[in-house]
Amino acid sequence: MSDRQREIYHSENGDRWFLCRDDNGRVFVLHKANVSSGGTATKIELEDFLGRGKASPEHQALSRLIGSLVD
Repeated sequence: MSDRQREIYHSENGDRWFLCRDDNGRVFVLHKANVSSGGTATKIELEDFLGRGKASPEHQALSRLIGSLVD
């Protein structure tokens, strides 16, 4: 199974966030922590991600990406 992904944001400290869709059509956000934080990858349900801190830069980046779909 391969996830299709699009980077939505990467922070100055090296953390990266991706909007992903798996082979079953499930959409989620993948957070890849920077190496100094262990480099772990965490799948976050889209609903959970959207319900979190709306002022965070990664949330704003996803909002811009979604908005670009209607431009």
